Amino acid sequence: MKKAFSSIGRTDIIVWCISVLLIVISYFLSPDRGLMNSITSLLGVTAIIFVARGQVLGQVLLASFAVLYGIVSYFQSYYGETAICIFLSLPLAAFAIITWYKNPYEDSGEVSIRRLKGRDMLLLLPLTVIVTVLMYFLLSYIGTANIVWSTFSIATSFLAAGLTVLRSPYFALGYVFNDIVLIVLWITAALSDPSAVSMVFCFLGFLLNDSYSFVCWRIREKKQKTA
Repeated sequence: MKKAFSSIGRTDIIVWCISVLLIVISYFLSPDRGLMNSITSLLGVTAIIFVARGQVLGQVLLASFAVLYGIVSYFQSYYGETAICIFLSLPLAAFAIITWYKNPYEDSGEVSIRRLKGRDMLLLLPLTVIVTVLMYFLLSYIGTANIVWSTFSIATSFLAAGLTVLRSPYFALGYVFNDIVLIVLWITAALSDPSAVSMVFCFLGFLLNDSYSFVCWRIREKKQKTA
C-alpha cells in the first residue's frame, strides 16, 4: 500500500485533479444530482491513476468500481453494462490482481510488463468475437437499452480486460476505445435522464486517464527493457 502511494508523482496528481474537477462540475450542473453516479466516477478515475503506475491497488479499486458501475447501469436499463461488470469486469479484475501480484518488477511495487505475442492475439481476438456475439443475443432477449453501443462496449471491454491480464501496455488503448463508446452511450442516456450527465463526465475523465496510462506504460516498458 505504501509503495502504491509513493509511486504517484506530480503529473499523476494533476491528471487526477483535472478528472475530479470534471466530475464535481458535472455534479453541480446536473439538474438531478446523482450522488451515486458521482461517487462511482470518483472511484473509477482514482483507480486508473494507480493502474497507470502499474500498481495492484489500481486493480482492486477497479473491481470495486465495477460493482458500483454495475448498479448504476442496471437502474439505467443498460443491462449490457451490468452484465459486463458481473460476468467480465469483476472476474477479469480478480484474475488481473493475481497475475499482477505474482509478476512484480523488482522491488518497485509495480507490475512487470509483458511483451504481447502473436499467439496471445490469436486467442484473444476470437474469444472477443464469440463473447460479443453471445452477449448481443442475450442483451436482445432481455431488452437492454441502446443495444448497438452496448454491444460495442462489450467488445472493447473484453479486449481491454484481456490485455490487462496479459500485462500489455495496449490494454490502455483498448480502454480508450471503450471510453469513447461509453461517452456516446451515456450521452444518449442523459438526453432523457439528467442524472446521467455525471457518467458522461466520468468517462471523459476516464478517457484522459487511460490515454495518460498508455503513455506511462510505454515509458515504463522501455525502462524495464533497458534495465
